[in-house]
Amino acid sequence: MRTSIITSVLSAVTAVYGYADPMACTGVCTNAHDPALIRRDDGTYYRFSTGGKIAIHSAPSITGPWTYKGAAIPAGSKINLKGKDDLWAPDVTKVADTYYLYYSVSSFGVQDSAIGVATSTNLDTWTDHGATGIASSAGKNYNAIDGALYWDGSKFVMSFGSFWSDIFSVGMANPPLNTSGSATTPIAFKPEGEHAQEGAFIAKNGNYHYLFFSVGKCCGFDANRPAKGAEYKIQVCRSTSATGGFVDQAGKKCTEGGGTTVLESHGFVYGPGGQGVFYDPKLGPVLYYHYVDTRIGYADGQKKFGVNAINFSSGWPVV
Repeated sequence: MRTSIITSVLSAVTAVYGYADPMACTGVCTNAHDPALIRRDDGTYYRFSTGGKIAIHSAPSITGPWTYKGAAIPAGSKINLKGKDDLWAPDVTKVADTYYLYYSVSSFGVQDSAIGVATSTNLDTWTDHGATGIASSAGKNYNAIDGALYWDGSKFVMSFGSFWSDIFSVGMANPPLNTSGSATTPIAFKPEGEHAQEGAFIAKNGNYHYLFFSVGKCCGFDANRPAKGAEYKIQVCRSTSATGGFVDQAGKKCTEGGGTTVLESHGFVYGPGGQGVFYDPKLGPVLYYHYVDTRIGYADGQKKFGVNAINFSSGWPVV
């Protein structure tokens, strides 16, 4: 009876807001900008985030208690660009017995950017290898940040990009320390406004590859909040190929502005984004992301770690 009551209450809350609230989080739940999530074989969860030369947190459960473990790349990146000591947007993947941590070297508003990689066998200590071969400079139609590795069943693909002409993909070698070639493929673009689209992450479910991404204004909400609806939110397109043909739920091409909203501001949750998808052995697929908890504050350093279960039963992810 108690379970039925709780389920009914949660259903009512979801009906009001349109989205379920994030799962409970304990320990260090802030310091979570652009999170990357993985679970070690012993059951320990690890979270990596922008800043602090890629901050590491670990926990016995996906909901915590999260503990700060230090910097993944304490000496800064080998990539000699401005921003080598302020690394962004980590992505972590296990390939065979090795963990690969991708990160961005850049600074706000410029295209002098590159995606680097570090490796580890335990998630605690990392060896920086520097450049992956994905880089950009003024005049290119993309910005080389927000890399996320994906295995499509036959090859490694890296999605990346932010603003300019938005999101692209490039093939990666096996093992995925470097690109397998120089050709890049556009996979998503918002033609309107500032082309504010970034943080791509591809996940497989059923017969489809789902391209999740963030759109809107990401940062500095404590100083200047955008018009309602223009803040960060999470959208998705899908395709039977991991390298193109993505469309939203209405059939609009992702390269022509398509995108079905998965999660946006609601209740105390403001500006969710910087997302990824993790297949948890107990919970199934979950969406993880950062968000502003309006009950705490709007500063970038106060952004919290959010996790929600995803239901794909309709063919589209529902939080």
